[in-house]
Formats: sequence, C-alpha cells, structure tokens
Amino acid sequence: MNKNIFSENCNLCSYTTIKVGGVAEYFAEPKNIDEFLYLIKWANLNKQRCQVIGAGSNILINNIFIKGLVVCTKKMKSLMIEPYSGIVEAEAGVMLPKLSNSLAKNGLKGGEWAVGIPGTLGGAIYMNAGTGNFSLAKNLISVKVINNKTNQKLEIEKKDINFKYRFSSFQRNDLTIISAKLHFEPNGNLEQIIQTTKNNLKLKTETQPYHQPSFGSVFKNPENNYAAKLIDEMGLKGFKIGGAEISKMHSNFIINTSSASSKDIYELITVIQQKVLQKKGIFLQPEVRMIGFDYPN
Repeated sequence: MNKNIFSENCNLCSYTTIKVGGVAEYFAEPKNIDEFLYLIKWANLNKQRCQVIGAGSNILINNIFIKGLVVCTKKMKSLMIEPYSGIVEAEAGVMLPKLSNSLAKNGLKGGEWAVGIPGTLGGAIYMNAGTGNFSLAKNLISVKVINNKTNQKLEIEKKDINFKYRFSSFQRNDLTIISAKLHFEPNGNLEQIIQTTKNNLKLKTETQPYHQPSFGSVFKNPENNYAAKLIDEMGLKGFKIGGAEISKMHSNFIINTSSASSKDIYELITVIQQKVLQKKGIFLQPEVRMIGFDYPN
C-alpha cells in the first residue's frame, strides 16, 4: 500500500474529541474520494476490517490494539455552496460548525442549529445528528456512498434512506458515506441568520462543557424525557471514576478531566445506566459508538 497514504500502529487518542483511544494497526486520512476508494479496495483485497471515523466525537475507542484499517475523513472537506439555489455539495469530512457558518455567510437558512456540534457531515448523516426538532436529514437531497463489498460508487436519494431519532440505515448496511447534496432555504436575512448562528453557539458554550474533552451528548433522550434530567435526579452530576467525570455543567456529558482511560469512561456509562434503570425503570441508550468493546452497536 502507498506509504504516503497510511501509517501503521497509530495512536488514536488525538483523533477523538474525548482524547481517549487505542492503537490502530493501519490508519489513513484520505484527502479526496479517490484516495478513500483506494483505501476501501485495499481493505477488501487484504481482508482487513475497515472502520471509518470523522471528527471522533460520539465515539469511544478502547485502549487496545485495533486490528485492521481505521480511516479518518477529516481531510475530505470540499464544500460547494450555490447561494441562489440553496444547493450545497459537501464531502463527508466537512465539519458542521464550518458548514453552519458558511451557510449563514451565504444567506442560507436552516443550518444555524449545527454550529455547536463538533462532528463531520458524514458522521452527522450516519448518526442522524440533530438538536430539538432539527437534523440534517430534513435538508438532505442525496448521499454519495461506496459499497464496501463491490467498491462501487452510488448515489442514494433521501427517500431510500431510513432516518429515525439518532439512527440512519447507514448504521446497518455496507455503505460508506463519501459526500452529500443538501438544500437550504436561499435569500434569507443575512444579518439575522448570522446572529442566530452566533446566539446558538453562545448558548452551547454557556450550557455545555464545550471546551473540555467530551463526546458531546452521551445518551439518547428517552421518549418524553431527557437523559440529562434523569441523571440529575440520580444526583450524579460531578460523579467521577478515575479521570472520567459527569459534567457539572450538563449531566449528559462525560468529560475527560485529565488522564481518563477508556475503561473509566465505559464504567461511568455503565454506572449511569444501572442507577437510572434501578430508580426510574428506564434504560438509557448510548448515542456513543463503541469500538473495541463487546457492546452491541
């Protein structure tokens, strides 16, 4: 394999937002779709498992040797915006804050909510990320993917993708997201959209531990309830295991206070689930993807 495109025995700590991770046998950061396609073909030919990460938010990687290839999409960040039509074409590695700010500067309405989410476009589609009633699925036209088994490039229309709360059919199929086409409302009030985007970021930074290593939200909100409220009611705010702490600012966030291990974080997730289940009879489902754990994803 081309030595310039990948590295061996790569420590993944610096590629996750919670600053914890194992060592990848092979690791690559493709800069474009051709390189990405080459990597997936290489993994198939060499019978290596290929796992894709974006910004490394919403992901807990065990402190172990991760066999196979880990691909990080963050360098795939081509972004094209047509201000008059509202059509946006973006590669999987475009960061949501960058997308949100670019939409605002072009007077496109509908992406203001995404400014404080530390993920990539590909990750956001895969997880159906969102806040309140907003999610990217609403603005999606189509997604370009690679079929991991046949190495074919395909374009899938939104109607053929199953989206639910924090779920997309990409979590169950053999397709890897490489780019997407979206539509946002054009000709909006520029000043108003920019101000709303700024206000949304301000609200995030004031109510969430935005500048500390975390996943973002740890648990999905149960129906007609909030994970943070349930954790608060257990009196768990500020509870620590090793270097992992339930944020005092927002209890659906776990922060790495210094040198948390993946085991500390995993145990803290489990403690929260057990306490809420015992007292409230509700099982909190993690939003966080687990890599290298015996946890059903």
